[in-house]
Amino acid sequence: MSDMTFDRMISQMTPTIYASLKQGVALGKWPDGRRLTADQKKLCLEAMMRYEAENNVPDEERVGYLHQRTCGAGSDGSGVSPEMAGLGRDATSEH
Repeated sequence: MSDMTFDRMISQMTPTIYASLKQGVALGKWPDGRRLTADQKKLCLEAMMRYEAENNVPDEERVGYLHQRTCGAGSDGSGVSPEMAGLGRDATSEH
């Protein structure tokens, strides 16, 4: 697929088409049950990411979004108790 055709497809993609691609990638198959090939999955993912970027899809709804789990700590690790960090016991002590 040429870049011009791909760009045009992205610009004309509707939320319904985006949702269908997202479901297809998640399930690994098209709505009719046929499996996505590796190339199809790659193109779908690229199309979805471009659509998300161009349509300001919220981060938490984007492909590959991982909710940051910090155990209530700051992103730099501050606020984590030594026990939670695995430092609750003296490394030199006998068990």
